[in-house]
Amino acid sequence: MASASLSATPRNERGTGVARKLRQEGQVPAVIYGHGREPQSLALNARDVDKLLSTISAASTVIELSFDGRTARTLIREIQRHPVKRSLVHLDFQELVAGEKVTVSVPLRFVGVADGVRNGGGILEETMHQLHLRLDPASIPDHIDVDVTPLTIGHSIHVRELALPEGVSVLDDVNATVCVCTAPKAVVEATATPEAEAGAVAEPELIRKVKPEGEEETK
Repeated sequence: MASASLSATPRNERGTGVARKLRQEGQVPAVIYGHGREPQSLALNARDVDKLLSTISAASTVIELSFDGRTARTLIREIQRHPVKRSLVHLDFQELVAGEKVTVSVPLRFVGVADGVRNGGGILEETMHQLHLRLDPASIPDHIDVDVTPLTIGHSIHVRELALPEGVSVLDDVNATVCVCTAPKAVVEATATPEAEAGAVAEPELIRKVKPEGEEETK
């Protein structure tokens, strides 16, 4: 389980004007909510948050959030950024409760070189990059490994074939394709060329209406 730490300052003032002033001062307005607690407004150092987000997978990293003399284990549930400047606008944190399962997005990590790539010049196409899981917060994995080594050309790996930690429920379609090894492009084009050339050479048949004998063709 990946984890990181952040410090925050509780705040009582709310509203657009207050949030704008915080951002001008280099802070990010935030809120922490969770089962059995009232939402608490917070302020965080924008530079610290940006630095942290550049080094973690925000959707699956447990954040030890310190504020008001206590520490809460949380997950970042929403990150709002300015549509043009991409600066931080607001963050939502969910406090984790022991024994209470949560839903997270965990990145997939492709391991090895597919047999079809190594020996057949094939191409590995990654069609999924994360899994949506429901599990206990203490069991959140950093990533899910996908071993592509035995994959040959024309074959795929599906969600149902992945090795997952015990007690984890997959929310994605178990029959969804995670990756597929396809034939090299040059081979595909070479196979299709004869038919394509045949189609290019063929000329359309010219059909004319047969005129009665003695009738002259008009121009």
